[in-house]
Amino acid sequence: MMFDYPLGIAMGTLYGMLALVSLTTMPLRNKSDCQQLCAQINSWWRIFPFVTGALLFYPLGLAALAILVCMLSIRELALHAGDLADRFRVQATILVLFIIPCGYVQPAILFFLIVGIGSLGVLLWVSHSCIVLLWVLFGSALLCGIILTQLTALSLEESAARSWIFFLFVLTALNDIGQFVFGKLFGKRKIVPNISPNKTWGGLFGGIGASVLVSLLLGLWLELGSPFLLIIIAIILALSGFLGDIIFSAAKRFIGVKDFSNLLPGHGGILDRIDSLILTAPVFYGILSIFY
Repeated sequence: MMFDYPLGIAMGTLYGMLALVSLTTMPLRNKSDCQQLCAQINSWWRIFPFVTGALLFYPLGLAALAILVCMLSIRELALHAGDLADRFRVQATILVLFIIPCGYVQPAILFFLIVGIGSLGVLLWVSHSCIVLLWVLFGSALLCGIILTQLTALSLEESAARSWIFFLFVLTALNDIGQFVFGKLFGKRKIVPNISPNKTWGGLFGGIGASVLVSLLLGLWLELGSPFLLIIIAIILALSGFLGDIIFSAAKRFIGVKDFSNLLPGHGGILDRIDSLILTAPVFYGILSIFY
């Protein structure tokens, strides 16, 4: 259950950097411009231990993390289901407890889930129904959970699989941070002001640049691939994460809320935190499937 040397060093470095940033921003926590950033940093201290545990107890730990994320997603989405909240909560919970264990041993279930989400998407386009939207969002979170378990089914050694999964989490998270920081510093031209006013071209390109840099440093240290492959993966994941954020921002506007919940101060709810991962995980799985 121990990490191999490269991954252990990378994970220790990540925690060290997080501690350094926490200490650096501590004197600024009372300034209005830095309160959101400080809150986000504190939230990462809550998130990373779960990721660490999932990798430490790989592969079952990853399935447990997927179930936990889906259950928290159900809790948040049910808040916006009105009179159908109890029914939604029960039905969605049954699906999680059935589909994720089945998906762990039967990859074909992934296809049927994608078809189901696509069908709900068509129904949403026709009906403009809030409850249908909630099922689409839940299905997307469930798909992300199954993808995480499916990564264990690829033809990878355990150490390589752990390293790739860690790579996915880190790159997705740092892309979000890069977009936020560079958007604050250099963001002038908004991309989709009617959906997500904080998304700017400066933030997007800053996130891509940060993703490429981290991908090269982390990927070469973990010996995951050539520099060219790592750059391509970084760009694709950065764009996918950006698109996932936009999609969930549009969903929140449709529902009429700023955040799905206040579970994570500075981040909103669990869905506000994994909106990028919900799209980067399937894309990442597709990329690895090509090579493995």
